[in-house]
Amino acid sequence: MKYILIFLTGAWAAILANRGIAIFNDAVRPFFPEFRENRMSRLELATTTFGLSFGLVIGFGIPFSIMSPIILIHSIFLGTDIIGTFFPGKPIKEWYKDKESVIGVSLAGLVGGIYSLLILIGLAGFVKLIKMLPVNVFDALGSLGDPVIFAFAAFPALAVAFEYGFKNGLISFAIIGVAREVVARFYPSSADGIALLVGLIVLLIYAMRTKSQSSVSTMSLFGERVQNIKRSLPYIGIMGALYGVAVKIGLMMEGPQSLIAASKGLKADAIGITISRALSFIPLKGTTALASGTFVTDGFGFVATAGLLSPNIIIAAVLGAIVIMLEASSLLLFVKVFDQYPGIRNAADNIRNAMSKLLEIAILVGSMMAANKIAPGLGFFVVAGLYLLNEVAKKPLVRVAVGPIGAIIVGVLANVLAVIK
Repeated sequence: MKYILIFLTGAWAAILANRGIAIFNDAVRPFFPEFRENRMSRLELATTTFGLSFGLVIGFGIPFSIMSPIILIHSIFLGTDIIGTFFPGKPIKEWYKDKESVIGVSLAGLVGGIYSLLILIGLAGFVKLIKMLPVNVFDALGSLGDPVIFAFAAFPALAVAFEYGFKNGLISFAIIGVAREVVARFYPSSADGIALLVGLIVLLIYAMRTKSQSSVSTMSLFGERVQNIKRSLPYIGIMGALYGVAVKIGLMMEGPQSLIAASKGLKADAIGITISRALSFIPLKGTTALASGTFVTDGFGFVATAGLLSPNIIIAAVLGAIVIMLEASSLLLFVKVFDQYPGIRNAADNIRNAMSKLLEIAILVGSMMAANKIAPGLGFFVVAGLYLLNEVAKKPLVRVAVGPIGAIIVGVLANVLAVIK
């Protein structure tokens, strides 16, 4: 089943990208009005998408997917963005009457499906190969994400500190810490998830204290482009159904934090993480979708939550479709809320920044610990050295990916040395 599902998911994502209905990469989405209004050619759009997406597939999506039986969606959807934009297609409403566009959609779907299938097969083969090596690195790499699970609830305190100062951040941190320890006494398995929820509530209280006096009509600015998205709701709904089922069966996950939690069987933590990440990305995803008339392949992120909460794949498909269509339909509502309470919009930006900072530190610590389990002493040396060298590189990798890549390199070195000895 998973092979059929991954093929269909990749194929449909590539088709949506080809038609400009949905794009995963937030940096690519704003270019679609340029293409749609004939100020950018298909080739220019494709090369831009490739330049903005390929590095993230190699340096971010695949390294995290290797560490887990679950695929990080970046590995699939960034690739289907590239594939979808590469194949021909005219930016017209009745594209099905145009031969070139029909061929482009068909090829995009076929290649997108094959690409996704190869990612799944390739990662599975890679994991089997790792388990056959003389030095066991798989178990060590599996513990790489442990610091993320236990430290993640601290990020709302950092988000508060970004906007309201160190003192308020410290107070928030203390409240989160107390909540975690109280819950841990009675429900140890839910402590981190509840602490995260408390932190988000504290952050929301701070954010809603500021109201806006602006009278600008959001509908007048984005009305036509919202209609473009609403006309495509059935296609977007199909994507939500496929993705919801993929999350339910443990095939795909929306982010590194939730992937790590889900792979360790921490379902409550994974649900809390998906909710917090979805809330944090609404402003970025919502505004780029509004401005471009192109929605987000995985929606705001609540489809992953629906998939995790679903009791079976049928419910996951139905909820996934409903949730993503509601997200697309509610774009203007979200933006009006942000206009009314600018503190919430700022809080969302700060949440993303805080999560990135925490993830960088937690993954680096986890990578060093994992690498040192594989090769004591050498592991610390290699991961720390690569991280520091990356800081001065002309084209540095995404910081959060350096640690896992370093740990994998240590695993390779350890096995090479074992063979030589």
